[in-house]
Amino acid sequence: MLNMKKWLLKNKINLIGTLIGGVAGFVYYKQVGCNSGGCMISGNPYISTGYFAVLGSLIVSILKPIPKKEAKENNSL
Repeated sequence: MLNMKKWLLKNKINLIGTLIGGVAGFVYYKQVGCNSGGCMISGNPYISTGYFAVLGSLIVSILKPIPKKEAKENNSL
């Protein structure tokens, strides 16, 4: 239980990005969605939500600042 709390605190920004991306994907499906079934992403709510959740997580992880301790270790290499 304690390890789970540490993990959640450490990854809360990624989880928030994933949640925001998932909501954006579902909204995209509802607003832009494709009824014909020919659209790979916007034709299925599950695919659209999952795709945007992954994108949200990746974008947040790219924009997340590097902690000072890691930055010093990377500069010494």
